[in-house]
Amino acid sequence: MTAVIHHALPGRIRVHYNMREISPRQAILAQSLIAVQDGITDISVNTNIGSYLILFDSSVISQSEIENLFKALGSKYLEDEKLLEAVSQIPITESIMSIFISTMIDYFFKKMLPLPVRKLLLFKNIVPRVLDALGICLTEAKIFSTQMLDATALTVASLTGNTNTASSISMLLQMGESIEDVTKRASYGNLAHKLLISDEPVHILEGNEEKSIPATALKKDDLVIVREGSMIPCDGTVERGEGMVNQASITGESLPVEKKEGSGVFAGTILSEGELVIRTRSTGRDTKVQNIIQMIDNSQNLKANVQRRSELLAEKIVPLNFALAGLTWLFTRNMTKTMSTLMVDYSCAMKLAAPIAVLSAMKEAASLGISVKGGKYLEECAEAQTVIFDKTGTLTYANPVVEKIHAMKGFTEDFVLQTAACLEEHFPHPLGRAVVAHAEEKGLFHPEMHSKVEYIVAHGIASTIEGKKVRIGSAHFIFDDEKIPNNDEVKSIQAESLKTGQSLLYLSYDGFLAGVIAIGDPVRPEAKDVIRHLKETGIRRCVMITGDTEGAAKKIAENAGLDAYYAQALPEDKVSLIEKEKSLGNKVIMLGDGINDAPALSAADVGIAIEGSSSIASDTADIVLTEGGLNSVAVTRELGQELVRKINENNAFIIEVNSLLLLLGVFGLISPQLAAILHNSTTVGISVKAMRGLLK
Repeated sequence: MTAVIHHALPGRIRVHYNMREISPRQAILAQSLIAVQDGITDISVNTNIGSYLILFDSSVISQSEIENLFKALGSKYLEDEKLLEAVSQIPITESIMSIFISTMIDYFFKKMLPLPVRKLLLFKNIVPRVLDALGICLTEAKIFSTQMLDATALTVASLTGNTNTASSISMLLQMGESIEDVTKRASYGNLAHKLLISDEPVHILEGNEEKSIPATALKKDDLVIVREGSMIPCDGTVERGEGMVNQASITGESLPVEKKEGSGVFAGTILSEGELVIRTRSTGRDTKVQNIIQMIDNSQNLKANVQRRSELLAEKIVPLNFALAGLTWLFTRNMTKTMSTLMVDYSCAMKLAAPIAVLSAMKEAASLGISVKGGKYLEECAEAQTVIFDKTGTLTYANPVVEKIHAMKGFTEDFVLQTAACLEEHFPHPLGRAVVAHAEEKGLFHPEMHSKVEYIVAHGIASTIEGKKVRIGSAHFIFDDEKIPNNDEVKSIQAESLKTGQSLLYLSYDGFLAGVIAIGDPVRPEAKDVIRHLKETGIRRCVMITGDTEGAAKKIAENAGLDAYYAQALPEDKVSLIEKEKSLGNKVIMLGDGINDAPALSAADVGIAIEGSSSIASDTADIVLTEGGLNSVAVTRELGQELVRKINENNAFIIEVNSLLLLLGVFGLISPQLAAILHNSTTVGISVKAMRGLLK
């Protein structure tokens, strides 16, 4: 491999290689092979200009030794099929400026060639476009397409002897398509970056030696070492080690998942505990994350309706271009004016800007901890009229807290709480954790004063303190089994708990009731503001449905400011409520987190799983909130509304500008070349605009 040091500083050199000698994939392979050498701290390649940027430790390796490394990379390595197959990605390093410069250099170089050669090259460019247009015409039964517009303009210019015009049009079409392609790939890359790209170096094993390489140099079958707190840089299989992996970016699961030998892992997930050695299966654009992104963009079922309408409108307008061109020729007999009308269409910009806007919105959502499984769900969120909430884990944290301590005569609240915490710390069920946490908040120390603690399933805990019998548990356990005397005060507390939805723990000491601890699952503090915010965005009804008691449901509904609530509901009742709302013509958003919410999440127009959801709820949901809590619901709706507004606004602009260009072309005020330049510039400009963020 021929390589020359182009520029050098201590610890940093730029090396140029012969682009005619090796392919881009071979250049990436060379990067991977050199990255693992001792002393190389970082290496990146630009396959467009044939250049490597290398950072190195000069105390370990010299510039001349690096140059010799490149020279040693002969066909034995660079033509090895297995090694080349392992290179799973070729980085995209194009820029709009580099495309413009390279296209113009190529265009003016061809201008210096003899006329017969120029005509031959022009013919070579025109034929594939004509064949492509005819292919679409035959396979898709579409006589009028943008491809046919381009092919017609080029063919007419060539047949009428306007070689210069045809060459200019061909160059502009090629440049426009290249820029559009880069713009769209950039939108994919931006979304993928939010989900999987990391600037951290990757640690790989070569034999028994650990090497540090750039993430871009990672290839198939490399053994990657991932340690606690690091992002997994590839899709692969665990070779050895054990750990807990946070997969929220892929699956929406809030809790880490155990991974051990043989387990599959995905790029973009985080190793929260342990250490893993992973055999790389795919990296970069070949990973599951990128496949999901492309599937979302390509699937008609997952496209936003406003995006599909843009594409349909674009296709319907194409025949009008041909009609206008025919009328222009019929009335003016001027080929220049006719070609100007063929060089402008609405389809390119509409078909490019809409999906880019959708991908950009999904990228913005991902940066806010909102995982959207398709553009259509953002639009459905924007158009919904009803939001249905599950209670536990959605409007509440599903994390019980002590709300009140009722101490009986002869006992204090601190004694009740301290004694209860002393027993409950041994059996950390949800109510017990609430008691222990409340004692810690109040600074109550609860030393081991009791004897052996016995847990009685579905009843409570039994022990003794200083020879006195101590019991804590349900009313049945305390009053029926233990025969502790009841009183009117307790009955009043029980009546109150039915209204408020609180759970009660009863503590007895030495044969007497010492106290009653009221535990509740309070509404999320942001719930009321979120519901108010949703109403401001146009939501007409916010409803809660829960399997909990009437008292608990009523309390949460009042605190959250809901329009209605349904208590003691079964999972099928949630589905019935959704179907009823839909039958009234309302689009429905359903929020839930549990296994029992999965049918309702599936039945709704948009199912949203809140952070902390069960895996089945996250898998079933259309949108998964991995952070931000309920606040992300309102943000999701705003994103959807802004997305719809942007696409409609872009379409209106595209129609206005291109209509003006067609009008100028009909009256001969602009040439076909200028029409093509302005049309392509508009397409690129609107696409770049579509990539901008939606929320302030």
